[in-house]
Amino acid sequence: MKLEMLVEGTNIELLEKVRTVLAKALNVELNDILPETTFGDLPQWDSMGHMEVMISLEEHFSVEINADTISELISVQAVCEHVSGKGNG
Repeated sequence: MKLEMLVEGTNIELLEKVRTVLAKALNVELNDILPETTFGDLPQWDSMGHMEVMISLEEHFSVEINADTISELISVQAVCEHVSGKGNG
């Protein structure tokens, strides 16, 4: 199955960048971050790991993530939507 089909409407280049940022922030292999990966799927993506992810996303994509949005960005799909400007907050 193609990655493009797994995250509908998401540019494959953006998806790969998001996966790379998440993998680095969580200190896991890129192959561990799948398009369908969500908060809690990996032991490293716990509450502390989530904050590392948020900081890394802000730095890498030059986006601001407000407090309300932090709790919504719990999947690769949601992160892709946010950094592409389709998300809220």
